[in-house]
Amino acid sequence: MASEHPGHDRVRDAYDVVATDYAAAMRDELDDKPLDRALLSAVVEMARGGPIVDIGCGPGQVAGHLAALGGEVLGVDISASMIEIARAEQPEAEFEVGSMTDLQQSDASIAAAVLMYSIIHLSPADRDYAIREVRRILRPGGIALLAFHIRSEEFAAGEVNHLTSWFGHSVDVEGYFLEPEVVLNDLARHGLDIVSIMTRLPHPQVEFPSERAYVIAQRPED
Repeated sequence: MASEHPGHDRVRDAYDVVATDYAAAMRDELDDKPLDRALLSAVVEMARGGPIVDIGCGPGQVAGHLAALGGEVLGVDISASMIEIARAEQPEAEFEVGSMTDLQQSDASIAAAVLMYSIIHLSPADRDYAIREVRRILRPGGIALLAFHIRSEEFAAGEVNHLTSWFGHSVDVEGYFLEPEVVLNDLARHGLDIVSIMTRLPHPQVEFPSERAYVIAQRPED
């Protein structure tokens, strides 16, 4: 993410400072999330052996899972500290530091993109940039899986949680709660077709207690 966007710097700084604690908390997260695992398995199948990019990969647990399922996976994250952990813990996947609003992948080069909660820190304008980038790098027929928080007991859809403390560290970053229709409209505006949408309640004592959405979108065949 470009340095002229102060919000991007704050996201990077927040994840850099919490990287070790965040990785410890998320390392085995998929063990207790059967629906997430099913969707990720579907992504690998729908990619048909083509390259998959995990955008906003954090410490790489999702990229590692996709690679274990047979995917050819590259993880991209704005946080160099997260990428360092990912490279150490998930050697079966590749990783690079990068911005979801300025991806380095070539046009129409990727079979599938996975964005697991990585759009939640983006302003509406930056979310638009990110979805445009996803559409650009997808091959015709390529798919994208996006997951995001809808609401929690404290926050309604459309509200913003300004985090100042996270894993015991001082941070300054926003977390957006998103109405699914807003994200569906964003995807449609950039020419992506909606394949599937699923919402679910949180798994108790496993994850942040929010209702969440999973959307699969597809770049149309040319």
